[in-house]
Amino acid sequence: MRMRRPRRIFAQVLTAQVVITTGVMVLATGLFLAPLGTALDDQAMRRAQSIAQTTAADPDLARELVATGPDPRGPVQADAERIRTATGALYIVVMDTRGVRWSHPNPAEIGRHVSTDPSRPLAGREVRQIDTGTLGRSARAKVPLRDGRGRIVGAVSVGIAYDSVRGRLLGSIPGLLRYAGAALAVGVLATLAVSRSLRRRTHGVAFADISALLEEREAMLHGIREGVVACDRYGRIRLVNDEAARLLGLDAAAAAGRTPGEVLAPGRTAEVLSGRVSGADLLAVSGGRVLVANRVPTRDGGAVVTLRDRTELELLGRELDSTQGLLDALRAQDHEHANQLHTLRGLLELGRYERAVAFVAEVSGAHRASAEEIAERVHDPLLSALLVGKAAIAAERGVPLRVSAATLLPDAVVDPRDLVTVLGNLLDNALDAVAAHRSAAPAGPFAEPGAEPGTGPGAGPLGRPPAEPFVEVELRAEGSTAVLRVADTGPGVPPALRERIFAEGWSTKAAGPAAAHRGRGIGLALVRRLAERYGGTARVTARAGGGAVFTVVLPEALARADSPHGPGAAATADARLTAAGEPR
Repeated sequence: MRMRRPRRIFAQVLTAQVVITTGVMVLATGLFLAPLGTALDDQAMRRAQSIAQTTAADPDLARELVATGPDPRGPVQADAERIRTATGALYIVVMDTRGVRWSHPNPAEIGRHVSTDPSRPLAGREVRQIDTGTLGRSARAKVPLRDGRGRIVGAVSVGIAYDSVRGRLLGSIPGLLRYAGAALAVGVLATLAVSRSLRRRTHGVAFADISALLEEREAMLHGIREGVVACDRYGRIRLVNDEAARLLGLDAAAAAGRTPGEVLAPGRTAEVLSGRVSGADLLAVSGGRVLVANRVPTRDGGAVVTLRDRTELELLGRELDSTQGLLDALRAQDHEHANQLHTLRGLLELGRYERAVAFVAEVSGAHRASAEEIAERVHDPLLSALLVGKAAIAAERGVPLRVSAATLLPDAVVDPRDLVTVLGNLLDNALDAVAAHRSAAPAGPFAEPGAEPGTGPGAGPLGRPPAEPFVEVELRAEGSTAVLRVADTGPGVPPALRERIFAEGWSTKAAGPAAAHRGRGIGLALVRRLAERYGGTARVTARAGGGAVFTVVLPEALARADSPHGPGAAATADARLTAAGEPR
């Protein structure tokens, strides 16, 4: 029956580690034992050589070999046996130049020819080898025996019992196995601890499941229509999905390993991703897009930031505001027209026909003159239509909208929608500021904390709002540069807040039911981002007599006469009137 392969990670890791550890220990033991036998053989042969050299160095032995014959009771046999007994050698054989033994542990072998070839030591060379002789297998060494004059008179052969060498080898194996077993046990215990730790961290999921989870994670992260940016504990980006790369304009591969401050322009988006700004559903502007960001810390000290694109929703909300404003203006005009019709009817019933004709001419001429004046000064139909609509809304709110005498925008606009966004935001903010300031609020929305009621910038005598509130707009062309300026008689902007009001998410207005569909603090941020995209500026200064002046400079926003966007192309902008929004 075939064993089933374990599916859990900790079981697979434990099995693999035990097998690897066992294999390593067996291999290490084998690699240690293999050279150990060779080392012991070499050690035995060196020992035999050393005994042979010591024996051959005795001058009496060479003299006795020459002076006497081979005799079991002779002096050569006695000296050889004495040395053999002292050293523990298997045998010490002294032979003459003919290869005849003069000494041997078995006296019966004395006088006989040696069993192995003696030519090499008799020729003056030393020999070490493992060989088999009359006493069995042994580690032996043969050295030449010289007399006092250096002449070779014989040879000395010494043997070490090979059984003792093998015994030493076999005797060392149990100790080696004990050490190997102890190392294997330690390895298994360490592997078991690692496997348990893996089981806790992976919740017992199998390798195949982890692979499937990773594939699903990649598909989910890169398939969802929500941006995801993951940062490690050091604030470095380690993951950017496709939608986040699109929203932030990043190269995911280039951004990996770098901090948000290094890959993004300074601003609220980089601050949110870096964790310097905290909160839920934070608004940010990136590349003209309105994003909603949420940052959630992770257990390892990092964080995951999700980004939702609310640009379309924001534009729809602004179009809804624009539509609502136009409805309010039409409602106000309806009441005004009703009063005018009642007046006309009364004049007709009184028979004052000439006065009725004059009244009709006067009313129609006033509205026509206002619209024609705007159209003569601002040639782009989107911008002129925006000003006409805002004038009606301003009149209904009791705030006159003036068009500066310096207004003149004769050239065609490259992208009228950008100028509509800028001008619509500035006009809406100005109308809100003036309306709030003239409603007898003690302090305007930009009043400094702790200021006395009615003492904000732009306040009239005795702290009251100015007697004649208004909003004035100026549009003019300086070559291919468009300059937009909106002045109001509102509370003004203190110097300390003149940069802060352009930050994303910062607003002086309380979000009420009318703005429940969108966040606050986006309008002026969009204005500055659009200005920076054109390479221009957006700033606010104080107005003489109280109030604020917002100035936006947009280089290359106007097309010259010979450009495809020149005056001849202005007529095609009429078709975009219905699609133009009025973002705040």
